[in-house]
Amino acid sequence: MSAIQLLLMELDHEARATRRVLERVPGDRLNYRPHEKSMSLGELALHVAIVPGAIAQLSRKSPVQVPEFTQPSPQTAAELLPALERSLAQAHEVLTGMDDASLGETWRLVDGDREVMSQPVGIMLRALMLNHWYHHRGQLCVYLREVGVPVPSVYGPSADENPFAAARQMAAVAV
Repeated sequence: MSAIQLLLMELDHEARATRRVLERVPGDRLNYRPHEKSMSLGELALHVAIVPGAIAQLSRKSPVQVPEFTQPSPQTAAELLPALERSLAQAHEVLTGMDDASLGETWRLVDGDREVMSQPVGIMLRALMLNHWYHHRGQLCVYLREVGVPVPSVYGPSADENPFAAARQMAAVAV
């Protein structure tokens, strides 16, 4: 199996958990901020939705100027899942257009003439597309907890949802 196929499999696997988290975002709390320096719930949720596609697209450009870091906010929570689906489609398009050799090409982030970051495309995708995505998804789970929304299972049970207990119950019923 190629490294690109593994990245795509991980992206698809993690997308399932991300959907579960985004489905819980309450439309009436999009302006919630846990701190004045924090993104709003809506900004963070939309960021989580668009990260894979945006970063995948950046991986094909080099050098890239440090972007303005402004976070758009959705008008409604209903925008989040379609934004995620578009983002995943973009990421798939970029990744399926790559081969394993392209993961070793150098990707550079610059600020004017100054190089800020230089690393292989594969490392950039792992760090910025995936790890960065997981980091913000975890933050989003904390926001959900703070606004009183049950936190979904991501990698195992949350305090609100235990997929293993459900599997045990279904097995007991089947016997």
